[in-house]
Amino acid sequence: QVQLVESGGGLVQAGGSLRLSCAASGRTFSSYIMGWFRQAPGKEREFVAAISRSGITTNYADSVKGRFTISRDNAKNTVYLQMNSLKPEDTAIYYCAASENRVTSTSARLYDYWGQGTQVTVSS
Repeated sequence: QVQLVESGGGLVQAGGSLRLSCAASGRTFSSYIMGWFRQAPGKEREFVAAISRSGITTNYADSVKGRFTISRDNAKNTVYLQMNSLKPEDTAIYYCAASENRVTSTSARLYDYWGQGTQVTVSS
């Protein structure tokens, strides 16, 4: 089992940047696919980005492609989400998730462990 704790959320103006971090503890971090999801008020949780165990392969939602970058540091048991050119529609609670699958996935159902979430608010 793995425990996940997100940090780095906050309030930022449109066009600004934030970097989210997700620290993992428990079983070997490098054995998990890692993903970021978000949920805005009144909406379903949606996929944002995912990264393979080695960090070589990444996937992004079309809505964040070119603006967000997912990365991981297996030595530090941490996954990051660098968010640039933020828009008001990026406002949501952002969740870190870990999957025991072999390949990255955009489906929340395939992630086994979740953090508590961190709020990101982008003002116009």
